[in-house]
Amino acid sequence: MVIYKKPLQFIIAALFSVMPIIANANPTVDSVATTTEQTAKENVSEEQKKVEERAEFIQHHLLDSHGFTLFSYGEKENEHHVGFPLPVILWDEGLHIFSSSEFKHDTAIVESKGKYFKIEHGIVYSCDKNGVVDHQAHTNPLKRPLDFSITKNVFMILVVGLLMFLLFGGLAKSYKKNNGIAKGVGRFFEPIVIFVRDEIAIPNIGEKHYKKYMSHLLSVFFFIWFLNMFGLTPLGVNVTGNIAITAALAIITYLITNISANKNYWGHIFWMPGVPPIMRIVLAPIELLGTIIKPFSLTIRLYANMVAGHIVLMSIIAMMYTFNNVAGSGFSFVLAFVLSILEILVAGLQAYIFTMLTALYFGSACEEHHHEEAHH
Repeated sequence: MVIYKKPLQFIIAALFSVMPIIANANPTVDSVATTTEQTAKENVSEEQKKVEERAEFIQHHLLDSHGFTLFSYGEKENEHHVGFPLPVILWDEGLHIFSSSEFKHDTAIVESKGKYFKIEHGIVYSCDKNGVVDHQAHTNPLKRPLDFSITKNVFMILVVGLLMFLLFGGLAKSYKKNNGIAKGVGRFFEPIVIFVRDEIAIPNIGEKHYKKYMSHLLSVFFFIWFLNMFGLTPLGVNVTGNIAITAALAIITYLITNISANKNYWGHIFWMPGVPPIMRIVLAPIELLGTIIKPFSLTIRLYANMVAGHIVLMSIIAMMYTFNNVAGSGFSFVLAFVLSILEILVAGLQAYIFTMLTALYFGSACEEHHHEEAHH
């Protein structure tokens, strides 16, 4: 019995002596696990912040703004932006004119003639001196300050308009001076003008009527093309990705089509020949609706294609920072480079498609009368 009890006592004593160590060891394990979880959460939240920042940057690139920002350097409080401001022109119980630099990249409140203004999501609101905006009052657009500012989109439209005036004004003068032979930069654009005439205008409108539409077709083609090309530069403009711009172009096409349309065009809409009278009554509102759908399709086609191109390109560039390694970033760079070249082709292609569809609508508006027998 003596030999049996001593080992048993020793084992019991050993267990009691080890229990405090085990008890103290458990919190240590939990602490390590908790610390690991917290670190993982912090890493996830930090990565999520970076993803949100990149998404916000892409969205900012697509939107219009009151100034140009070419690039930025530094972080947070020490961040510096390099670019140039544009004039802000507002009407709110009087005229207010100041530089967009006073907004300090949409973070400051500007005081002008006793009124206070701030920018939220690219829109200028009136506010109090503390920056509080009465959004309920601003739900009515008429109660917001009327914004006549020269924004990035407006500035680029003016630049492209002036560029087209100088280029084609010079081309016209060179024709007069050199007996119909283009000189200088006009030699590059002359084949494109001939292409629009011979491949777009004449086949779709006809030789009898195409001349009166050529000025609009050429203006639309080069206007869209030049703006698309500027959109690929570091200036960060996205004019044709603004639905208001594409809608304005489509509405102009719609007005020209309907104002210049002959009676045969309207006759096919309201009293389609070769169709029973009852069906004519049914088809008339459908045909009339079709004339409204045409400019709508022009608007959405150009807008959607240009926005999608910018989003994909900027997303691939953002992937370079997401991978943060030689293989992933290098692949993203090559893919972005290839896509940039493709976007150059898309810039001209979208101008061609818009001009081609415009010519088709003009051709249907001035189409000569056909006998009803042809419809049977």
